[in-house]
Amino acid sequence: MFMEELRKRLNEDMADVNWNDIKPHAQRDAVIVVHENLNLLDVGVAIAQDDKMVVEHWITEQLISKPSNQQLSDWNINPTQLFKTLIVQPFVLVQRLGRRE
Repeated sequence: MFMEELRKRLNEDMADVNWNDIKPHAQRDAVIVVHENLNLLDVGVAIAQDDKMVVEHWITEQLISKPSNQQLSDWNINPTQLFKTLIVQPFVLVQRLGRRE
């Protein structure tokens, strides 16, 4: 039952947010970029449950990571870039929405 409640709560907490609103979290090194092939909710649940094996696998495969300097630079140039976000304290998980060229 706990897993269902956790998934429901985290799902309700997901939001689409622009880079300007995420930037303060990046400045405190709390942003985690989630690869587009992963389900943001699944990642949030794994982190919330401290599922080290799964999370370490994603890190090793570079499916979740801190934003690179290049990403931060790109997003600062385009502060209205939208992201799907999920807060799992102390982190803010983000997935970029759409492609802006």
